[in-house]
This record gives sequence, C-alpha cells and structure tokens, in this order.
Amino acid sequence: MQPDGKRWQLRRFGFATREAALVDRGRAQSLLELAGDDATVGNDIARMLKDTKSGRPFPDRDSVVRRVRAGLVASAAMTLGDYLWQWHASRRKIQPTTLVIYESHIRVHLVPHLGHIPIDRLRVGHLQSMFDSISDRNLQIDIARCSDDVQVRASVRGVRRTGPATVQRIRATLRKALNDAIRTHRLIEFNPAAYVELPSVQAPRARVWTSAAMQQWKKTGLRPSSVMVWTPEQAGAFLDHVEDHDVFVYPIIALILHRGLRRGEALGLRESDVDLTGRTVTINQQLTTLGYRPVIKIVKSYAGDRIIALDASTTTALRTYQERRERRQADAAWPKTGLFFVRPDGHQWHPDQVSDRFERLVACSGLPPIRLHDLRHCAATFLKASGSDLKDIQEVLGLSSITVAANTYTSVVHELESERAKAEAAAALVPRRSGAVGGTSGKHPQQNDSGGPPGTRTPNLWIKRLQGVKVSSLKQRSHLRKQHPTSSTVYRWVSLGCSRVGNVSLR
Repeated sequence: MQPDGKRWQLRRFGFATREAALVDRGRAQSLLELAGDDATVGNDIARMLKDTKSGRPFPDRDSVVRRVRAGLVASAAMTLGDYLWQWHASRRKIQPTTLVIYESHIRVHLVPHLGHIPIDRLRVGHLQSMFDSISDRNLQIDIARCSDDVQVRASVRGVRRTGPATVQRIRATLRKALNDAIRTHRLIEFNPAAYVELPSVQAPRARVWTSAAMQQWKKTGLRPSSVMVWTPEQAGAFLDHVEDHDVFVYPIIALILHRGLRRGEALGLRESDVDLTGRTVTINQQLTTLGYRPVIKIVKSYAGDRIIALDASTTTALRTYQERRERRQADAAWPKTGLFFVRPDGHQWHPDQVSDRFERLVACSGLPPIRLHDLRHCAATFLKASGSDLKDIQEVLGLSSITVAANTYTSVVHELESERAKAEAAAALVPRRSGAVGGTSGKHPQQNDSGGPPGTRTPNLWIKRLQGVKVSSLKQRSHLRKQHPTSSTVYRWVSLGCSRVGNVSLR
C-alpha cells in the first residue's frame, strides 16, 4: 500500500513475448513474498520494484533476502562506507585502543577510497586499487621531501607515510568487518579482503651499535636499522648519565633496561605491585594512551600478567627513588594516584613525556641513538648473552610465544663479546689443513695418511675405529653413559672428528 492508502500498480513493458512477461512477473511476485506479513518490508520491496525501469532486470533475489534478514531497507543497496560506520558503532567487546585504530582506518583510508561502492559489489580489484593509491601517495611524499623547492617540502612536513605494517592492519580491519557482514549480517557471501595480495612485512632486524656502525652514523647520520641495541658498556654509560641528570626518570629507565618491561607496564605499576623486600614486581596493568589521553588497561595477554625478580642494582635504584618520593609525599598537596612511578609533582606520567625525556637524555649523553622501546631489546640481548635460554627470556619479557623470543630478541647476540667466545670454541672443533687461515693442522696427532685418492681418505681414524665396533663395545658404551651423564655429549663430539674426548676411553 502507498502512504495515501492506494495499492501499488506495477507496469512493465517492452517484452518480446508473452512468456518473457510472465517470467518477469513471477520474479516480482517472488520478491514480494519475502515480506510475508510485514507491511513495512512489503512497501520497501514494492518501492524497489516500482523504481526499476522497464527493460532492466529486477534486483537479485538473494541480495534482497540478505538485506531483509539484516533488517535493512530492501529498496536501497548499502554502501561499504555506511556499513563500516554501522559496524564500528556496534563494536562493544573490544579494547578502546583497538576501536580507535578501527576508526582511523575507516576514516582515513577505507571510506575515502571505497566508501561509495555498494557492499555487495565490492571486489578484489577495488581493494587493490586502494592499496596502489596508498603506495603512490607514499612515493609522492618521498619525492616532495627531497624536492629543492622549500614550499614543496613544507607541504609534506608532518605528513606520515603509510608503512607496510599499517597497510596490513588496514586490510585486517576490512577483512574483519566483511567477515561480520558474511556471518552475522548476511549481507554478502564473498570477502575480497581475504584474497587481495600485499607485500609481506619483514620486521626490522636489530643491530648493535658497534664501532663501525657508530663511525658510519657520525658520517652520514643514518642508523643501520630502525631497531638498535647498545653494547653493555654503552648501556652502563647511559645509566650513569641519567642518574646524574634526571633522578625521577632514572629508576624507570633502569627497570626497563634490566628487566625488559614495556613502557606502559613500567608506568602502570602500582605501589602494591612493587615489593622491594622480596625483590619482585607484579605486572598486570599498563598505562597507555587512547588517542593522546592516558588510560589504564590490563596487560596485552595472559603471558604479560607476570611476576619478575629484581636484581640488586635495580632494587637499589627503586628503593632510592621510593625514599625520595616519600619525602615529597609529606606535602599535603601531593596527589594520591596509587602509582609507583610519578612525576616530581606527584601526578601520573604521560607516556609520551617519558619518551620525550628519554630522547633528550640520549641526545645529551653523546651516545648513538636508540628508542625507548629498544631498551627492551637490550634487556633481552643481555639476558641471552649472560646465559639465559629462550624460555627465560619469554617469561621475563611477557611474550606470548617462545617463537617471538627466538625471532625478535636474539638476532644480535652474535655481535657481543660473550658470544664470540662460543663461536671460537665451536670453530676450534673443525680440523683444518696446516697453514689454513684461522685454523690448525688438519692431521690428527694419531692419524696416518692412507695415501688414497681424494674423497677416499677418512680424515679421522676415530671414525674408522667406530665403523668396526663390536656389539660388546656398544654395550660397554651404554654402561659408560649410565656412569657418566655427559658421555653422550662426548660421543657426539667424536662423531664430528674431535681427536680428544677427555678421560673417557673408547676401547
């Protein structure tokens, strides 16, 4: 029925045969049947049929079914932009920071590029075109920054490039929204975001500030990597510098450097979380930002909720800070935040304030630059170099997987002196020819050259002896393993051609 109470009259013409007209009428009737007893939906469908011009096909029945089931207006195709904003407004059970990220992706990228496209007509090509446009914009920014024209350079001052990791996250936001459109709202049956091809993102490899790297940085001003790690000597010099110049930031820096806390985890510590008598800290919340506003929220994952032990040096730094803070708390105007780390006036830190002060301290120290988060890499690197295994590093840093510890935090340990000794010991096990660079004599003290052609000589007579070992000898070895727990390691060395195996006899 029309708003004035009259019935809709659907007139279509231009059919070649009577049968074609009957087929078209049947499609219209099947669409009207979708409304059932719902007069509102029936009017929507009738209006949609009325607006379809003669000679053009009616809307696809499946598309209309999906819109009706989702409670949408059947006569209007929903655009991707309308759906994304409705989807964003319906998100409830997620972290506020994640919601802010979704909003940024929708507002800055998805709606400007794809918002006008009906959601049921979105294809992989549309997404690929958007990502190509983002790449082109990055290139324009790079060219403008290198321009000789001052005005051109000024036009991109403060403009951020959209990096590969952000591009992946934009695709992830769209993929999640479209998955909900399929499973929950039943608006579409195909998710093009799952099939668009993007270049893989490689995490930057951490590098140590070696002497050669520092010389190159002083000449060019370029860092070898975006993730840099100080040597232990450089880290110690920086702690001394901070202790002399910023006593309220010093304990934060010392805790992050020695125990590998995230910035938000350190700033979110409550007074009750720090046990200086038992020398432990409990980490279960963090102080982070929502936009620019500081907020308290729980740690990132179950693994992040942890208790870690404190070393003597860090404990001393925290105790000295606590005593200094308690003297200031005697002032009645001192605010009660409940947090362990606070500003000199007693108010809570803004996370960006700590990062800014850290960067100024690094610049004044004369040391090569690193980020505040790179102190966490330093902590993991020093733990590995001092003998901690990957499981220890995973638990101290609160990582969700040991694979993350292996891939992210152990890529630079080979550049430290403690690892060079291990490398030398491993290289010494490999026999070399006499006079080889860095090697030793290739002949074993008990080895006689058989004089055979190349490829037929066994380089170690111990291997020849093992080839003829009797069953009784194998039983004797089994007995030795029970008496000497390390004997299995000794046999493994023998199989590699080592000439001496300590006091264990192989006879």
